[in-house]
Amino acid sequence: MTGPTPRSLVLDLLSTLSTGSTMPVAALLEAAALFDLAPGAIRVALARLLAAGRIERDERGRYRLGAAAAPVQSVVRGWRGLEGRSMPWDGTWWAVHDTGVGRRGPQARRHERALRLLGFRRLRPGLAVRPANLREGCAALREELQALGLSPRALVCALRELDSETDAKARALYDAPALRAAYRRTFAELEASSARLASLDPADAMRESFVVGGRAIQHLAQDPVLPPEIFDPRERDALARAMRDYDRRGRSCWAALLARYDVPHRRAPADTRVADGSDRLVA
Repeated sequence: MTGPTPRSLVLDLLSTLSTGSTMPVAALLEAAALFDLAPGAIRVALARLLAAGRIERDERGRYRLGAAAAPVQSVVRGWRGLEGRSMPWDGTWWAVHDTGVGRRGPQARRHERALRLLGFRRLRPGLAVRPANLREGCAALREELQALGLSPRALVCALRELDSETDAKARALYDAPALRAAYRRTFAELEASSARLASLDPADAMRESFVVGGRAIQHLAQDPVLPPEIFDPRERDALARAMRDYDRRGRSCWAALLARYDVPHRRAPADTRVADGSDRLVA
């Protein structure tokens, strides 16, 4: 079972905090020990994240998420409301035209991550699209893309009345069978883990709930929220319901450790890195 990196562990643990609460270094170090992460590596990660504005430190030396982490963490938390985010689709596509935007460097990676997290796919060079079926509308989508790191040189707009061939190509950008298979596989993993968590040693239960729950959140947080004309959402919605139940179980697994350090938390800690380890939600 692959564990977190020092950086991702810090961000994932701090993302569980209740509003206004903080976490001491000692709690972070105890959690890190579960995954054989060295104290020195955690302290280095804290220093770098602090310098980047992704975390903040209060006068007591306790940590919370910083403003720079908020946009991505909002996407991570959004998995709970997926069922209500979509509206009926009239065939319009939202588009990002980004010809002339560089493809290398940190800005380019943030730009591409913003597109991916909000369900855009490349229709052709310089043009990414997604169905215009999100309730918040194009203006709010534009703001969210920009907060996530979209290049200021990109144009966000709507495309209507695509010819039938181009429309078919746009729909085919989404691999519905692969999405369905991933949701069924992850649902089965959650069910199996739920059945055995109570019988595990407390440390093993904490590790398993963190990793297994994280994989489910990775899939849900990156769901493109497609209209039913492209992807039937029933498997996704079933996974979301199962994850809400699993989150309660995960909170029980972690409650003793967090209570020792007086850390109020809203949900179970979970490893929200993207599964391949090179492209992660917390980047």
